[in-house]
Amino acid sequence: MSDALKGLQPALVWKYFGEVARIPRCSKSEQQIAAYVMETAKKLGLNASQDSTGNVLVRKPGSPGREGVQTVVLQGHLDMVCEKNSGTTHDFTKDPIELVRKGEVLMANGTTLGADNGIAVATNLAIMEDKSVEHGPLELLFTIDEETGLTGAANLKPGFLKAKTLLNLDSEEDWAIYVGCAGGRDTTGTWSVAPEAVPAGSLALSITVKGLKGGHSGLEINAGRGNAIKILNRVLLRLHALGARLSKIEGGNKRNAIPREASAIVTVPQNQEAEARRIVNEMNATVRAELTIVEPDLQVTVGQADNPGKALPVAQQEKILRGISALPHGVTKMSAEVPGLVETSTNVAVINTNDGRIALSTSQRSSVASEIQEIGETVASVFLLSGAEVQQGSGYPGWKPNLNSPVLQLARQAYSDLFGKECEVKAVHAGLECGIIGEKYPGMDMISFGPTLEAVHSPDEKIYIASVEKFWKFLLEILRRVK
Repeated sequence: MSDALKGLQPALVWKYFGEVARIPRCSKSEQQIAAYVMETAKKLGLNASQDSTGNVLVRKPGSPGREGVQTVVLQGHLDMVCEKNSGTTHDFTKDPIELVRKGEVLMANGTTLGADNGIAVATNLAIMEDKSVEHGPLELLFTIDEETGLTGAANLKPGFLKAKTLLNLDSEEDWAIYVGCAGGRDTTGTWSVAPEAVPAGSLALSITVKGLKGGHSGLEINAGRGNAIKILNRVLLRLHALGARLSKIEGGNKRNAIPREASAIVTVPQNQEAEARRIVNEMNATVRAELTIVEPDLQVTVGQADNPGKALPVAQQEKILRGISALPHGVTKMSAEVPGLVETSTNVAVINTNDGRIALSTSQRSSVASEIQEIGETVASVFLLSGAEVQQGSGYPGWKPNLNSPVLQLARQAYSDLFGKECEVKAVHAGLECGIIGEKYPGMDMISFGPTLEAVHSPDEKIYIASVEKFWKFLLEILRRVK
């Protein structure tokens, strides 16, 4: 066991979290962790199956005297967002996550921790092993690829689950129960470019934006954090007016994360180098002043680069840069019904240059289906007006709150009895698998809850250690009360 986990309670949950952290499990690469779950179930004498998509389902009979109560699904996802700081040598395809304990929280060393949703995987594994837990029949569902497409949930087949009640373990505040979530879709714009030779006498510069917090593009979209792609584009527009030519632009890694870093290679006339550097340094001061409270580590830097020899035609370059400038990013509407809830947002997520194409991915979210369509059309229109081809995904459904849910009433009473106060009942501006599962299994009674996590989808991800024990006690009390 990692030294960072020694002495932590509940010991069985943390034991399995340590095991999960050792197994590579980036989205779309869950084969090893799925095999581990199957192997663990076999060792424990439990029935386990895997569907054609890769989802794993483990069935555990009810504890003595509880065999006849209703079956409950405990659900979490196997994959994690794999993000790391620049300069970090971690290889997500083979290296274990390096766990670091910092006071009251657990983090990773320069990478995402993967507690989203590794803590649910560990909890399910602990439930599978622990014979002291009082519960009815359980279906422990481990889905794949939640983070990059909700693929596992979307491909669940009728009859795979038998239960009518589901506890999703993928929320991140130990004082809250979630009963609704946003739906969403992705919109990608792609510009076909024909680079031309840069003017003689040009030199190349590398422009980099780094040090941003990033974070989840739904949960933290209202935090006022900087977007590295949008900031870089502001700098490039200033340099465009100077005669700079864009050769390459890269930024972001995940469609559901606010981009923390972005970079570009530009060429400028030699006699304009000093002015180009002055502009970058001025923009660094400007954006740092704008975001000084939220993004204290933000840096916009300029350095020498190898001359790429080719760059975008001037007219097309301007259309692309102005298109990116016009793209909305952030919260576009707050809910009038739920105070503090973001209703609609959009995230400028990932940009890359490859084989004569510049592709920019964005994601839209809303708890109102028609508004997903509307903000998606806005983003698509900007792309089209700037000369890009547009691709839009089919999206995923939201989850409409049911405040009369039987399992919600049971859970609220359990929380009150355990902790002496009422829990919050909330909806979340993010896509939970509950939306899709509810569509696949009409009538499924669902809630979502979990321990306290912060800064998920970024290397600052942390889980509050004490909240895991609180979450565990809450889960066991719910299972004990199910009739």
